[in-house]
Amino acid sequence: MTVNSTAIAVLLISFFVMILLRFPIAYAVALSSIFCLIAEGNNLSTLCQFMVKGISSFSLMAVPFFITMGVLMGSGGISEKLIALADACVGWMTGGMAMVNIVASYFFGGISGSASADTASLGSILIPMMAEQGYDKDFSTAVTITSSCEGLLVPPSHNMVIYAMSAGGVSVGALFLAGYIPGALLAISLMIGSYIISKKRNYPKGSKFSFKALLKQLSISIWALAAIIIVVVGVVGGAFTATESAAIAVIYSLIVSVFIYKGMDWKGVWKALDECVNTLSIVLILISTSAVFGNCLTRLHVPDLAARAITGISTNPYVIALLIDLILLVLGCIMDMAPIILIATPILLPIATSIGIDPVQFGIIMVLNCGIGLLTPPVGAVLFIGSAVAKLPMEKVVKATLPFYLCMIVVLILITFIPGISMFLPNLMR
Repeated sequence: MTVNSTAIAVLLISFFVMILLRFPIAYAVALSSIFCLIAEGNNLSTLCQFMVKGISSFSLMAVPFFITMGVLMGSGGISEKLIALADACVGWMTGGMAMVNIVASYFFGGISGSASADTASLGSILIPMMAEQGYDKDFSTAVTITSSCEGLLVPPSHNMVIYAMSAGGVSVGALFLAGYIPGALLAISLMIGSYIISKKRNYPKGSKFSFKALLKQLSISIWALAAIIIVVVGVVGGAFTATESAAIAVIYSLIVSVFIYKGMDWKGVWKALDECVNTLSIVLILISTSAVFGNCLTRLHVPDLAARAITGISTNPYVIALLIDLILLVLGCIMDMAPIILIATPILLPIATSIGIDPVQFGIIMVLNCGIGLLTPPVGAVLFIGSAVAKLPMEKVVKATLPFYLCMIVVLILITFIPGISMFLPNLMR
């Protein structure tokens, strides 16, 4: 066995063994990289160099700002207003509260960009509310956790910024635009699934539609929704970079939460910032250690080996695309979202582009795959949060979520094989 083969085996085997042993993902990435460097006979001082280089990126500065914006908006009394707006839009339908849950997640996701924040914030309000109106608690939880994945696709999503950095210069503005239609398609798919189940179980309708009530709620919620306009229009229009737009959005979010909606005092602001620091420290550690791991993969030509292995199974682009989806879904069962993006992008993106998938479209495919992974055992973070909020066993939530997994898989296949779903808006703006 050559030095390269030994180093590859050490890197990948040690990494997956530590994942299975439930090591924290940052430790697993860092330790497997160290073992690989030792197997290659390299100096360990390069570890620190690559870690620093991994987080020395101007575009990466957008991530802490987007996280801060989401926490400020999520803690500033925005949730109730967006729920009321969603109720005015779709509450009149059969299974009205399920529809409200899905549409509210679309609105809230455009502010928080986090499926976990969406589930924790909206779930704590909507799951008890749905249970009081006669909805089964496991169904309510399943709707909440699956609809939270809309927030990963609807901009501004910090995961898209991480992907843009990992992909080596993909336009953040194009990724933001590309997420709107897939996010809406996911919402429609989940609403269809909810409608069918609601019909079978005779779940109640809400109050009749009122255009006057819709306008009233829109006038109240417009301050929250304007944050999305600031970010997306600013970036796409070229007025400022993603980092600059995120910084402006943080200031705007602070003003809205403290002075307009008055859902947060200055003590609450410091608490929110403390939460941001905790989240950001985890993200930056992952990015820095993944930079070392990615360098090991590149130096050992693992992406080329993976490409040859996949194309060796079939040269049919449709089969290769399905294999890429399958790989990402399997990784989602054992890893969290950010490390999958950081580690898998350098390996799978060249394969995807070789069969004609645009890097922007692949970013949407990867984000949705990872979103589904957040809902699957054994390490689905959003699944655990939903179970905890609803106080239900994870097994019961998974069983109730099965029809919604099917809805999400259908959307994933459509996004994979119909480029126009993701690329229509970016191409239109170009």
